[in-house]
Amino acid sequence: MGYTINRMITGADFADVDARTRKALGDAGFGVLTEIDVQQTMKKKIDKDMSAYRILGACNPEMAYRALEMEPRVGAMLPCNVILRETPEGVEVSAVDPVASMSAIENAGLHEVASQVRERLCKAVEQV
Repeated sequence: MGYTINRMITGADFADVDARTRKALGDAGFGVLTEIDVQQTMKKKIDKDMSAYRILGACNPEMAYRALEMEPRVGAMLPCNVILRETPEGVEVSAVDPVASMSAIENAGLHEVASQVRERLCKAVEQV
C-alpha cells in the first residue's frame, strides 16, 4: 500500500503550484495550519542546497475533531501533510494517505473518518 496521493504538474512554476494547491485544499474544506520551507531550512541549518520543497500542514477541523473524539492520541498524526516538490519533470504534489497512516490504529470509526479525509485529499490533489 502506498502512503501518499500524488500528482505531477508540468508547465507551471513552483509558486503557481503552491497557490493552486492552497486553493484546492480550501475548496475541499482544508485550511493550511503549518508551512515548512524545507529548502530554506536545509540551507540555513546545514548549508545544503536543494530544489524547492515545501510541507503544508492541512486540516479539516470537523474531521480532525471527529478523529480526536475517537482517539485522543491521533493528534500525533495530524495535520495531514501535503508536500510540494520541485523535480526535473515538474512540481510534484503529494498528500499523505490518511487510510494508510491510520491503519496502525485499531478503530473502525477512525478508519471511516480516514476514508472520508482521503476522498477529500484525492479531490484536492486532482484539482491542482
